[in-house]
Amino acid sequence: MKFVDEATIRVEAGAGGKGCIGFRREKYIPFGGPDGGDGGDGGTIWAVADYNLNTLADFRFNRTFRAERGGDGEGSNCRGAYGNDMEVGMPLGTLIYDEGTGELIGELTRTTQRIKIAQGGFHGLGNVRFKSSTNRAPYQATKGSPGEARDLRLELSLMADVGLLGLPNAGKSTLLSAVSAARPKIADYPFTTLYPQPGVVAVGALRSFVMMDIPGLIEGAASGAGLGIRFLKHIQRTRLLLHLVDILPPSGADIVESIKTINAELKEFNEEVAARDQWLVFNKIDQMPEDEAQVLIQKALKRLKWKGRWFAISSVSRAGLKELLHAAMDWVQEHSATEPEQLLGAPTVETEPKAKPKSKLRAHPGNVWKAPKAEKIIQEKPVAKAAKAKKAVKAVKKAVKKATKPAVKAKKIVKATKVVAKAKKVIKAKKAAKPVAKKAVKKVAKKVIKAAKAKKSKR
Repeated sequence: MKFVDEATIRVEAGAGGKGCIGFRREKYIPFGGPDGGDGGDGGTIWAVADYNLNTLADFRFNRTFRAERGGDGEGSNCRGAYGNDMEVGMPLGTLIYDEGTGELIGELTRTTQRIKIAQGGFHGLGNVRFKSSTNRAPYQATKGSPGEARDLRLELSLMADVGLLGLPNAGKSTLLSAVSAARPKIADYPFTTLYPQPGVVAVGALRSFVMMDIPGLIEGAASGAGLGIRFLKHIQRTRLLLHLVDILPPSGADIVESIKTINAELKEFNEEVAARDQWLVFNKIDQMPEDEAQVLIQKALKRLKWKGRWFAISSVSRAGLKELLHAAMDWVQEHSATEPEQLLGAPTVETEPKAKPKSKLRAHPGNVWKAPKAEKIIQEKPVAKAAKAKKAVKAVKKAVKKATKPAVKAKKIVKATKVVAKAKKVIKAKKAAKPVAKKAVKKVAKKVIKAAKAKKSKR
């Protein structure tokens, strides 16, 4: 299959279903009231990472994706069916851009990761949503909103553990074919590799990593020379760079200058990529005696002032391959992350869809107003504001009561103490008045008795 790393597609989410105008009509119920149900939400389109894909070639033939429209509402408070969501499979490492604005929507870096690329339309409202104390028979319903539609640009950046860099004919494709099952094109002329070629390298039981061959770079590649930087972007996903150098180039060029040229182009393309771990791999050592090859390599390392790791190999005779592969495997395992590496400067967007209720769900009249937030904003904005104001007043009153409670209690206690004190005084006064009253009563009684005796004696 032809390798394709760029594609343009159009996505059109489903529109929302229309709301229904309906009334309850039953025997012996003359005023049944409105019962028109809402429409269904339109289907949303999701981009899903598929581990089994490694190219965007499928999008050459199918460029338009349309999700299902939401069903219309019906009477008896029946809601329309929700439109089915659509999932578009894309390979890992796909970047999704809005073609109109150039905005990066997101990137797929994990298996089964989902990114929403087109939002389905909102459902229309049935006439039951518009009933009120003053409008008991509303002949009003709304249409569903249209689904989101836009053009997208897809760019694929292959994900690999180890990337191969070098000038044309440095032996990158030969090395990949020698250590993996990949079969890239190999020939004795430059630019044989026209697109990135990944391969899985096995280094023992349950030990393997992905190696990727990048098309050869030449001086001025960052400015568009040769194959330009079209495929250099794939190296952004690699953790380790193997810089292959032909120790005996056919053109007789200085290998030190060749190494500097590649590093300069890499730095001009992306400084952060150029700063990653890079190993020098001197290839084709079988073309000269071992002693001469070692002398040549040591001179090159001294001129470069190279402090990193280096290897001398031959892909044909397989000399030095075992050491190189085991060292790369150890490095990958040591630096392996729990999450795949994210593209430089690109945000990761991941949104999971909400579970949708079954279609044609019959809503109970008492539950009609348990609507989503968007519906409340549309239909109950003034009511919601009034309710919020009432709640705020109640909250203030409660706060005032709580704040004045101690003072009220203190006042009550003071009043109670005063009443008790007055009562005590009255009781004391009564107690003190009792003997005085007794004496006064006795005196009066004596006077009365005397007066009575005097009257009797006169008679």
